[in-house]
Amino acid sequence: MSMNTLPVAIIGAGPIGLAAAAQLLSRGLEPLVLEAGPEVGHAVRAWGHVRMFSPWRYNIDSAARTLLDAEGWVAPDADGYPTGAELVADYLAPLAASAALRGRIRTGARVVGVARRDHGRLHDGQGRDAASFVLHIASADGSQAIEARAVIDCAGTWQAPNPAGAHGMPALGEAAHAERIAYGIPDVLGAARATYAGATTLVVGAGHSAMNAVLDLVELAKSAPGGRILWAFRRPLSAVSFGGGARDALAARGSLGVRAQALVGSGAVTALAPFVIDRITAEGSALAISGRQGERAATVQADRIIVAAGFRPDLSYLREIRLTLDPAVEATPALAPLIDPNLHSCGTVRPHGEAELRHPEAGFWIAGMKSYGRAPTFLMATGHEQVRSIAAALAGDWVAAREVRLELPETGVCATTLASAEEACCTAETPQGVCCPPKPALAASAPCCGPATAATAPPAKGCCN
Repeated sequence: MSMNTLPVAIIGAGPIGLAAAAQLLSRGLEPLVLEAGPEVGHAVRAWGHVRMFSPWRYNIDSAARTLLDAEGWVAPDADGYPTGAELVADYLAPLAASAALRGRIRTGARVVGVARRDHGRLHDGQGRDAASFVLHIASADGSQAIEARAVIDCAGTWQAPNPAGAHGMPALGEAAHAERIAYGIPDVLGAARATYAGATTLVVGAGHSAMNAVLDLVELAKSAPGGRILWAFRRPLSAVSFGGGARDALAARGSLGVRAQALVGSGAVTALAPFVIDRITAEGSALAISGRQGERAATVQADRIIVAAGFRPDLSYLREIRLTLDPAVEATPALAPLIDPNLHSCGTVRPHGEAELRHPEAGFWIAGMKSYGRAPTFLMATGHEQVRSIAAALAGDWVAAREVRLELPETGVCATTLASAEEACCTAETPQGVCCPPKPALAASAPCCGPATAATAPPAKGCCN
């Protein structure tokens, strides 16, 4: 089969995967979307009870909207804040059912391997970059191999949460007590209400997922008293950032942090900071969670644990693909300095596209939340810009691929610590009052393209911008 007749395989039928399909169609390219779950938006449905802090205007891809508008779709209020369930019902499901996409999506199709046809990872050979991709698919009908001209991995990270353990590995006993541990944001006000009502719950994590979980538990306690809420941070409380507050351009995101911080200050929740977990054991009817609080050994008891400590990418099925990943963040080396929470102080990431997402394997990209590796702060609108740029590159439009067509809302966070965030570090000269560091300088050895070829040819391997 000719490469030109092969589809572009998209792994994942979430918001970014479906946006990628729409963007490819707008360029006259054929997408094939492979979704492991039984329905589109499978991961989003898992947090369907959670209200997003970005309004609809940031959650709808431009090419996807064009497809929907052609079918008489009525767009939601641009200033409304959807829940995950509303995102699926009002956007993802209609998009997947559109005439343009409904025959190009396969659900229940889990990708278990990606490689170059006749080329293992070690094998250069002649024409490696010209060889098609082969994807091994596991489904209810058995195993199958699919060929593709290019691959965009938009699988997300929801299925690979970080563990509770202090070392990046599960704590001793974490797997053994899995039935009493939830990851992400359980529906404590709905389906899981009976599980958490009146219970002592330990929440692990400091990001927006943890904040949502804590706020829901506090709300539950109003009608189901008797429980306690413990909130474990791995840093000292003075080093925890609750966000930009009133400075955040997304008001709901800023409010989330303000409300969570107020709960800590009021004593409505018990903050354990710093507290890192080494072991989880059964102690009577409760769990004993042991570790260190500062320099001291410490143990707390809880009935349930909610681990909302972020996510990591599943790279297991990409073993035969040549990837270049930052050793800490697990994003591409060009993107990592912009999102590494150890380096990046303002929490707002500049728009970026296929150039920053490129791997040594020509025709392969990771986009969406998975492109961020282990870093937080991803916004859906960022993923839309990523796949727009990738689609332009696949169509050979290198000018459009390098354009920046996105203005992201600033977080209003000037530093990574609470104390320094409250200092007057921001100035009127910086956008939205946010003091972001300049873009890191490119290494002198980076073989980047010059302007003479940028508009007419793809960048050479290793090109940074």
